[in-house]
Amino acid sequence: MKNAIMRRAKDFLRSEDGPTATEYAVMLALIIVVCITAVKAIGTKASAAFTAVGNAM
Repeated sequence: MKNAIMRRAKDFLRSEDGPTATEYAVMLALIIVVCITAVKAIGTKASAAFTAVGNAM
């Protein structure tokens, strides 16, 4: 029983699935932050443009 647990633990640590999943999660988080920042910047500029057009009318 103990040998089986130790063998599984060693196999898990040798496996590259965990680090790969972590790298993908970090990249996804960075992409989300960039997208949110871009949407906020574009939204502010679009709002100002609509306000200017509305005031001109």
